[in-house]
Amino acid sequence: MITTKPFKSLMGCAALILAAGNVQAAEPAQCKNISIGLMSWTDVIATTAVTRTVLERLGYTSKETIAAQQMIYSGMRNKQVDAFMGHWSPSSNAIVGPFVDKGDVQIMPTPNMADGQMTLAVPTWLADKGLKTFADISRFEDELDGRIYGIDPGTNINKRLQQAISDNRFGLKNFKLIESGEAGMLAAVKRANQRKDAIVFIGWKPHPMNIDMDLTYLTGSDGLMGPEEGKATVWTVTRSGYADECPNAYKLLSNIHFTAEQEAEMMVKLLKRGQPMDVAKTFIDEHPELVKSWLAGVTSFAGDESLSLVMNEAP
Repeated sequence: MITTKPFKSLMGCAALILAAGNVQAAEPAQCKNISIGLMSWTDVIATTAVTRTVLERLGYTSKETIAAQQMIYSGMRNKQVDAFMGHWSPSSNAIVGPFVDKGDVQIMPTPNMADGQMTLAVPTWLADKGLKTFADISRFEDELDGRIYGIDPGTNINKRLQQAISDNRFGLKNFKLIESGEAGMLAAVKRANQRKDAIVFIGWKPHPMNIDMDLTYLTGSDGLMGPEEGKATVWTVTRSGYADECPNAYKLLSNIHFTAEQEAEMMVKLLKRGQPMDVAKTFIDEHPELVKSWLAGVTSFAGDESLSLVMNEAP
């Protein structure tokens, strides 16, 4: 006699297998804690806070490792740092390049912000007086007190400007580069603008400086600031091997992107003394469709559906 029990058993096993196939496996335990490198740049503070908020709502834990770029990448080489949201290209290419060449870090295939700019800028009232191009700077040497205001020491854009001064490009041989952190440089710019004192400095988008002050970005850099007069993109960098070790977290990091306008929106709040994680939570709540796009192909740390967790909805 032929019995149907074995067939039923096989069907039951198949159903279990199919059901199991529809459940995502949890991320490996060692991926739960994520260390993200951070510099004291307002845009990177904003994007990092948003990323940390999403990760933590998905069941990960995160911490910030605050350091200069070289130290962040060294931390990745030693597997002490997992990711960094703030590689500005081309201005920081020379910093990350040696770490990429040695296989210590990996740059995401697409930028997390694609419509930025970084080059020299002046208040528009100074541009109206004739300082509109790099070649014009030397004509205003006395008014500028022979100074060009840069950003953090060691950044590639500072190195380019110093080399231009050393090579007397654009007649800059008598100028001095004043290196400073973002806050110090902006304080000097705001003070000079209020007093109508001439000043030339490194400006960039996104940044609330473009909202707070009427600025003009200089043209005629002749490639010194990179292509298209300082066109800039910002990229996420991870330590080598992270994509294979922690594929779900890596997928999320690769999906997260912003526009310059969106970042500026958060930066205005930060510069008004908003707390980064509070600003990040508000941004997430106000941009549900954007966040939904980030979660494509992403689960929680435990392997569960992600959207309801991130948007604080009931599963």
